[in-house]
Amino acid sequence: MTPLILLVEDEPVLREMITISLSEKGMEVVQAINGEEATAFLGTIKPDLILLDLLMPKMDGYAVLSYLKQNSSHFPVIVLSNLSDPDEEAKCRKLGAKDFLVKSNLDEEELWEKISPYLP
Repeated sequence: MTPLILLVEDEPVLREMITISLSEKGMEVVQAINGEEATAFLGTIKPDLILLDLLMPKMDGYAVLSYLKQNSSHFPVIVLSNLSDPDEEAKCRKLGAKDFLVKSNLDEEELWEKISPYLP
């Protein structure tokens, strides 16, 4: 079974880079450009993992985390953000995020190390 990842990222270049990287590792990636689109996808797909940007138009990552928590969704979520504030990370973890990665420091190996424990 191919692991399914929902990638929620509004920056097109980063979204494509992550998609290519994960696809090369054998993952199926569904892309959403904002939280509103992501929550709509969750009505039709059941991802093994969600990679979630925090700052996006229409519906931000905090709202998605709150939505998941309110709906008792148990998808593992790893936050991707340019915010490197420990308070932001703590807030995300309180809302149910499993991990937090700073996008400006992100490399393919670090990303893979963080997500692989949550994949079937």
